[in-house]
Amino acid sequence: MSPQIPLAARYCPYSRLGDQPNIIVDGKAHKTTALTLSHWPWNSTPPALLRDTSTDIVFAYLDAPEYHQNIDVVSNSHFDEDGLLSMYALVDPTNALQYRDLMIGASRAGDFAICTDADAAKLSFVLAAYFDPETSPLPAEVFTGTDAEQVANLYNKMLQVLPELLADIPGKQQFWEEEFAHLQESEAAIATGKVVIDEVPELELAIVHIPDDMPVRTVRRYLTRWQRSVHPFAVHNVTQCGRLIWVKGESVEAQYRYESWLQLASRRPAKRVDLAGLATQLSNIETAGGNWIFEGINEVAPRLRLEGSCRSSIALDKFIAMLADWLQSQPPAWDPYNKIN
Repeated sequence: MSPQIPLAARYCPYSRLGDQPNIIVDGKAHKTTALTLSHWPWNSTPPALLRDTSTDIVFAYLDAPEYHQNIDVVSNSHFDEDGLLSMYALVDPTNALQYRDLMIGASRAGDFAICTDADAAKLSFVLAAYFDPETSPLPAEVFTGTDAEQVANLYNKMLQVLPELLADIPGKQQFWEEEFAHLQESEAAIATGKVVIDEVPELELAIVHIPDDMPVRTVRRYLTRWQRSVHPFAVHNVTQCGRLIWVKGESVEAQYRYESWLQLASRRPAKRVDLAGLATQLSNIETAGGNWIFEGINEVAPRLRLEGSCRSSIALDKFIAMLADWLQSQPPAWDPYNKIN
C-alpha cells in the first residue's frame, strides 16, 4: 500500500466503542474519539480538512499524511449516504480512491439534493432504495431491532455491498430508473417554464410554483419517503436559496434546506429562524381546517406546513409576506458554527 494512504480501518458500532480510540465520520464525536471527520454542527474536524460533505472531508484526510492517525476503528452514530460513503473511504481507501469523484458527487446528492453528474445521482438513488425496507434487496432482519442495532446492521451490510454498487451502476437500473426519470422530467418542466422558480435574494428565499395537474411522486430523502411533484434535485440544482416555498394550487409549505443545519466550507447559508411562532399566527387566520405546524429548528430539512388539510385559505401573497416579515424580524435560533443557548 502506498505510504500516502493510511491503514484500512474497521467499522465498530457507535454503541460498542467503549474505551477504544476511534475516528468518527459524519457525526458526533464519542468520548474516546481521537479524530472527527465531519461537517456536523460544532465538530472538531481540523480546519484544513473542512469540505461541504463528510465524504469530501475524508478524501481530504486521505490526501494529507500529516493528519493520518494510527487508529483502525471508525464509527458513526447514524446512518445515511454521506455516512456510508465517508466510512467506506476509510475502510477501503485504495478502492475508494478509484471512485473519488463518484462518491463525493453521490454524497452531495444524498445530503443536499445537488447533483450534476448522472452516475452520482443514480448511485444516490440506488443507495436510498437499499436503505428503504420496502424496496431493499438486503435481508429483512437488517431492518429489525433497536435504532442502534439497525444502524449497525446497515453499515455492516452496506460496507460489503458498496464496492459492487460503485462498479456497476447500470446493473442496478431497477433501483434508480424510476426516480431518475422523475428527475429528468422535473428538469424539463423547469427548463420549459412549466415549473417557475422565483427568488427573493435578500432573504435567500426561492418560491417554487408547480402546476396543479403535475402528479405527486415518491422521493426518498433522509431515510424517509417524501411526496413531491417536482424532484428536489431539479430545484436545488438551479437555486442556492436555503429557504424554499413549495406552491401547488392552494397548497403551500415552506422548508429549510439541509445546508443550513450543518457546516459548509464553501459558503455560509442564512441562519435558521424558529418558525413555530409563525405557525401559530397562520393557524389563527386559517379557515380551511387543520393547523399550521413547524417541524422543528433542529430537524435536518424542517417544513412549515398545514396539517389536516391539503389546501390553505391563506392567499399566497399574504403567506409570503408573513414569512418574509418573520425571517427579517426574528433572531437566529440555530447556528451550526456557534451554539445558540
